[in-house]
Amino acid sequence: MKALIDLGTNTFNLMIAEMAPDGQIRTLHSEKEGVALGMGGIHEKRITSDAMERAVVCLTRYVAICQSKGVKDIRAIGTSAIRDAENRSELIQRVQDELGLHIEVISGLAEAQLIYCGVHQTMDFEESGVIMDIGGGSTEFILADEEGVIDMDSFNIGVSRIYQLFNFSDPMSTEDIQTLENYLESACGSFLRSLNSHMLIGASGSFETFFELMHERPFIAEGRAHEVQYDHFMDMLHRIIASSQAERDENPHIIAIRKRMAPLAAIKTRWVLRQLQAKRIFISPYSLKEGAFLGG
Repeated sequence: MKALIDLGTNTFNLMIAEMAPDGQIRTLHSEKEGVALGMGGIHEKRITSDAMERAVVCLTRYVAICQSKGVKDIRAIGTSAIRDAENRSELIQRVQDELGLHIEVISGLAEAQLIYCGVHQTMDFEESGVIMDIGGGSTEFILADEEGVIDMDSFNIGVSRIYQLFNFSDPMSTEDIQTLENYLESACGSFLRSLNSHMLIGASGSFETFFELMHERPFIAEGRAHEVQYDHFMDMLHRIIASSQAERDENPHIIAIRKRMAPLAAIKTRWVLRQLQAKRIFISPYSLKEGAFLGG
């Protein structure tokens, strides 16, 4: 039994799990907290003092949960907001001193590799597909098949970065959407079109919210990726993009940390589908933390 903590730019995810006899991950405890680590400082490459306090409070609680369950093996992985912050050593040292927890900071490409390891557990690649992981600080794209990774890259186009970079209207206007799509095109458009795959695999996170909005029920995947109906998925994206903040605040299928940034994730996903000319969409329940659990 061991624990994985994914210290994301928006959300800290805790998973306590063990390996079942059939080789599958058996999750014993799982939760997430909207820490908003990158809020207020991500474009200045720093973690604000308020964000640092939220991080320590959350990690203190997570470590206590692990201790109460007898978990001694805890792996904490820091991604975009931490790796880009010039004052990251302050957070890393404080967590080490106060909690005895070492934060392992990984590169964007290492993050992409772990995401592939996790997603690969949930599906057999009949053909090559593009895995997309929408983070707060970065977004990873991994072209892969049954044999492994073919190409991958990590781009600093996470939803928290976008949210803090632009001042979009509520609901977003046609001009806002075009501005965001132009931004995405300049960041990664040519890379996506070079991948030559028509299958998108959404890794956990925002894609679980997308599933729940489509079906109005919890995403219970039992360790397998789900294929979703293309037109239904696109209709759901259109609805999110057109929604107001007040409408999202009242929607029980959008978790609190995603209510502000859901349209950004939806626009980005729709734009990616168009670049790939995708014909099939899968949603995987696994991502970085499951890949790390499996030894990545």
